[in-house]
Amino acid sequence: MISRPVPTARAFALLSAGLLPAVLVPWHVGFAWAVLGLDAALALLCALDLLRAPRPADVALSREVAPRLSPARPHPVRVRVENLCGATLRGALREVPPTGAAVADHHQRFACPPGAAATLTWTLTPLARGPLRLGDVHLRLEGPLGLCARQFSVPLPETVKAWPDPGEVARDALALALAARAGQRALRKAGEGREFESLREHRPGDDLRSVDWKASARRGRTIVREHRPERNQRVLLLLDCGRHMAGAVDGRRKLDWAVDAALRLAHVSLGQGDQVAAVAYARSVLRAVPAQSGAAGLRPLLEGLAEVQATFEESDVGAALELAFARQHRRSLVVAFTDLLDADGSERLLQRLAALGRRHLPVVVSLSDPEVARAALHPPADEDAAYARHVAARLEADAHAAVALLRAAGAHVVRAPGAGFSAAAVNAYLELKGRGAI
Repeated sequence: MISRPVPTARAFALLSAGLLPAVLVPWHVGFAWAVLGLDAALALLCALDLLRAPRPADVALSREVAPRLSPARPHPVRVRVENLCGATLRGALREVPPTGAAVADHHQRFACPPGAAATLTWTLTPLARGPLRLGDVHLRLEGPLGLCARQFSVPLPETVKAWPDPGEVARDALALALAARAGQRALRKAGEGREFESLREHRPGDDLRSVDWKASARRGRTIVREHRPERNQRVLLLLDCGRHMAGAVDGRRKLDWAVDAALRLAHVSLGQGDQVAAVAYARSVLRAVPAQSGAAGLRPLLEGLAEVQATFEESDVGAALELAFARQHRRSLVVAFTDLLDADGSERLLQRLAALGRRHLPVVVSLSDPEVARAALHPPADEDAAYARHVAARLEADAHAAVALLRAAGAHVVRAPGAGFSAAAVNAYLELKGRGAI
């Protein structure tokens, strides 16, 4: 490892103080010699301090980080600094932030007694799914006088994955489903589904249409039939990975918001006893996951969608639908996670979903961008701001027009910002499921 000398803040402070006599040089030339003497003494002290500063062989570094990190969540990274010399180590450590992540406290000072170790913890927050490459750790070890430090880099190459955690997906999905029920936007009331569940005695307020007259005659009291939402229905998740999903909303890529929402919707659907399939597409199909059922079905869906990335291609939803329904024609709830800001793309989606709506139930889930909405309404202060407002207003108008056309074609459309995107998708599914619309 190659090291280089770095003067410390203390050395610069002493150098600044040593230059003060230079102000008096015009009055007496002797002050010039005083300045030179002080500077020479400081340079000598810095050189001696560098010679006595710890070397790369006097320290051992190791890093501890989980191999898989959940996107958009902070994770601790621990760096262990072990002192291998007989003197106290004083200095600073800095990690280079990996591309595609936000970091905090990655530059810290430390002091480590002889034969001991210090553990420094910093925070890593992946901004998108995919690999994160951690590189060298930069160390600066100060000499005993604190005037000069030896700086070098320790190679600690490591790659971790920003990957949705199944446990977090399950917990979030459960919380969303419970919130939907509490808001009376989830399943229908007990006894209001289409699939027979059980018989029970009549209670005040029961619908007379639910009375089972034959069972009532046999038992001599009024008996009603209780139903539940139908199970074993099919849900198809369509994930648009085209160029419009590569943009960002609220600091995250649109596709990352869509993957999170699709996985949480899949978990809720599997919990309701339905079958869930998924297709990720751009110009062609990128990934297809066959229909899954039961609690174990979440992992294949997660593994199939976790690493899909947005491309810079125009999306063709037709290829995804042809693959999905090539061998299976059963009525399905088709949930398309896409973007509605592009008029041409919305028109192609409309044509496909209009044909789809004759047999299946299409739902379009799209992100709304709060910044675009604010820009469309913000009074312009200058010419550039007026142009930005005009563009934002056109984007919003195109999106509203696309929503109106899709709804007129029989599709259910949901638009929500990033923070409420997963909740909006889950609520739409539960509402349709509870109404028996699938």
